[in-house]
Amino acid sequence: VQSAGAALEELLVAAKKQDYLTVGVYESAKVMNVDPDSVAFCVLATDEEYECDIALQIHFTLIQAFCFDNDINVVRVNDIERLADLVGENETGEPKDAHCILVTV
Repeated sequence: VQSAGAALEELLVAAKKQDYLTVGVYESAKVMNVDPDSVAFCVLATDEEYECDIALQIHFTLIQAFCFDNDINVVRVNDIERLADLVGENETGEPKDAHCILVTV
């Protein structure tokens, strides 16, 4: 039996290979606003460093409400560094904003 963490990692790696990932809070919000039916799954990640970030928590609340209204499954995780490793870097070589990741179809 596979753990939930390993299954999530496998899902994200496969989605990345097929270019089905949207990474970043603002990028994800854009996709959900334009085409919510394309979103299959949402991952929200935080860690101790960001727990007191009120703006991020407001974004999380709004994203979760939107996902609930549109029947999009949400999972919250606390290992943002691992997620950042999985999704890679942006064009400038910096880690992507892994606070919100969408798996799209």
